[in-house]
Amino acid sequence: MTGADVLLLALGAVAVGAGVLVVGTRHLVRAGLYLVVCLGALAGDYLVLTAELVAWVQVLIYVGAVVVLLLFAVMLTRAPIGASDDLDRPGWPAALIGGGSGLGLAVLLVDAFRWSRVELPAAGTAERLGEQVFRSWVLPFEVLSVLLLAALVGAIVLSRPDIGRRPAPATGDEGGRR
Repeated sequence: MTGADVLLLALGAVAVGAGVLVVGTRHLVRAGLYLVVCLGALAGDYLVLTAELVAWVQVLIYVGAVVVLLLFAVMLTRAPIGASDDLDRPGWPAALIGGGSGLGLAVLLVDAFRWSRVELPAAGTAERLGEQVFRSWVLPFEVLSVLLLAALVGAIVLSRPDIGRRPAPATGDEGGRR
């Protein structure tokens, strides 16, 4: 086992631990900060795998933009920042489903590779990555941008209760004047 393997496993463990904390915490702001740690660890994994462009895009787009947008959305919607009692549900169904899914994926991975060594392709360049994204993956890229735009419009509508509300009918009393 090389040093890169150890670093990859350590960063993966940090990402999984932070991901568990994201879904396990009852504080929304802390969940957003744990998400920053999880996404940062994934960017570190990309760096270990010599995908520098993907790592920096991960940091700039996800950590820099999406998490900041999430934290602003929490602040704009006046969501409770502390622990929320209405989110207190039993955790055993989620733990059972998550554990079963993880075990199933681990069995699938072991069955597919049987601990064999896989030769890695040559390190990608920004030119090859851009060629793949804008030639082979342009439609999913555009669909994702429309989805994110719809989510942003939905967040604005949810944060502004006065949008779409009909004005109250006039009562005939103009401020007490006759």
